[in-house]
Amino acid sequence: MAAPNVNLETLKGREILVGVTGGIAAYKTAHLVSRLVQAGAGVTVVMTENATRFVGPLTFQALTGRPVYTDMWATPEGHHAAHVALADRAEVAVVAPATANVLGKLAGGLADDLLSTVLLAIDVPLIVAPAMNGRMWAHPAVQANVGRLRERGVRFVGPEEGYLACGEAGPGRMAETETILADIVAVLKADT
Repeated sequence: MAAPNVNLETLKGREILVGVTGGIAAYKTAHLVSRLVQAGAGVTVVMTENATRFVGPLTFQALTGRPVYTDMWATPEGHHAAHVALADRAEVAVVAPATANVLGKLAGGLADDLLSTVLLAIDVPLIVAPAMNGRMWAHPAVQANVGRLRERGVRFVGPEEGYLACGEAGPGRMAETETILADIVAVLKADT
């Protein structure tokens, strides 16, 4: 079910890049991708190597009907470099889950894998859905990175309070699918 007052029609025919990083919440991203596709969006998934340890690329390929990109050196669009071709296609980019590692890379402008390189090449709105242990989320370095990214216009959805994979309860849980969908719709409506 969609969040109240969210019309998923906005997603029809839109191109969304979904970045998946290496956190246990990656399993929730499969549901997000499924909902985007059901709403008529074209979804391209880029996964970090660590993400593939939690959810296999084949899962996202089956959900999207498209190849899943994990390799920095593959060339998906003829002669274009992968990071440029993938960035050019997207109307909005979403990273879910967004680990402390990827937030640090984005804040520092680092590009050492396909996802971080694509994220530096995009010129569309970027939404991140952080997911990590509550102590990691509260760490001053992570909060400094969050501040830098917000200053640059990156949108944050969550994290939410709740039960975490480490067995603790607190902040750090990835936002629910419907909450992320609502933010994607809001960004796309504002961009038209």
